[in-house]
Amino acid sequence: MKAIIPTGGRGTRMRPLTFSANKHFIPVANKPLIFYPIETIADCGIKEIAITYNSEGLTEAKSFLGDGSRWGLKFSYILQEQPLGLANIFQVCEEYLNGEEFVLHLGDNIFIDGIKNFVDHFLRERPNGLVPMVHHKENTRLGVPYFDKKGHLIKYVEKPENPPHDFAIPGLYFFDKEVFECFKGKESLKPSSRGEYEISAPFQWLIDHRFRVDVLEYKGVWLDPGKFDDWLEANKFILKTKLKETSESKIDSSSKISGKVSLGKNCTIVNSKINGPSAIGDNVKIIDSEIKSFTSISDNCEVVSSKVENSVLMSGVKIINVKKRPIYESLIGTDTEIIGKDGWGAKTSLFVGEKCKIQL
Repeated sequence: MKAIIPTGGRGTRMRPLTFSANKHFIPVANKPLIFYPIETIADCGIKEIAITYNSEGLTEAKSFLGDGSRWGLKFSYILQEQPLGLANIFQVCEEYLNGEEFVLHLGDNIFIDGIKNFVDHFLRERPNGLVPMVHHKENTRLGVPYFDKKGHLIKYVEKPENPPHDFAIPGLYFFDKEVFECFKGKESLKPSSRGEYEISAPFQWLIDHRFRVDVLEYKGVWLDPGKFDDWLEANKFILKTKLKETSESKIDSSSKISGKVSLGKNCTIVNSKINGPSAIGDNVKIIDSEIKSFTSISDNCEVVSSKVENSVLMSGVKIINVKKRPIYESLIGTDTEIIGKDGWGAKTSLFVGEKCKIQL
């Protein structure tokens, strides 16, 4: 069995940051988002992954991911020439898959409790397709499974106005080789009104042509950090539940760490407080400052005479003398500088793209 993880997409819900950054490589708890699905796939025993990319994304994808060897995997990079939808992602991988079963795991979804039971079910029971479903209070913005009175899947509808229940389908899809027939012949799939091959369409094709499509409930924690608020919530959840406490740098005698904190290499911590759960990367300087809970600070950042809480700082961010309005619930892009003036006051919340300079 093989896997596919896409790195394309426009990331419209995370603009302005995604005007210059691919959302799949923005960190959650100091780890690029796409690392989570890669690790999930690796934990299932799958060894080969196709990484799909758009026409300008190959260099960035390879620089972040390499050849897969760091996870004991083998990556193959496959171009999706045009943004023609999720079903087109595996369509362009047909030759690579060479008739094997596969799972398409979206690169911006996190299945905290793993997906091994789904992989095991698919390989053991041999359906032609398999979709997980989750309870979701906002399932009108996702795909929704419809069932008959006997509980058999009869429809898979994208973003229905009045769904009959609160189940939704997250970004995880299983198929065998039969699915590629949906792209061929007189009854082949046609693009939707958006001009895309929607992921619901091949499942519906399988159902209509009497192939077997199973549905299983995912009872673990599923995170979909596609919006600003969801990103901070995902960061908070992972820091709270999955953070491993480490300390690879010394702090001076005037500093204090409390709670669970991951502290990277070559950090300078002077006259500061760090409250966990928080993750601090390598080569970070924290001087005369306070880092409060649920904060992720990436490599090569500087925080001087400032206070930061419940925020994500990407690499190279500098926050200097921000005391009047401490940084709170913020996502700050790479190499941004935020400079303030003395005095404690109200909180400031920021959603900032890369290479900005802000004075408060």
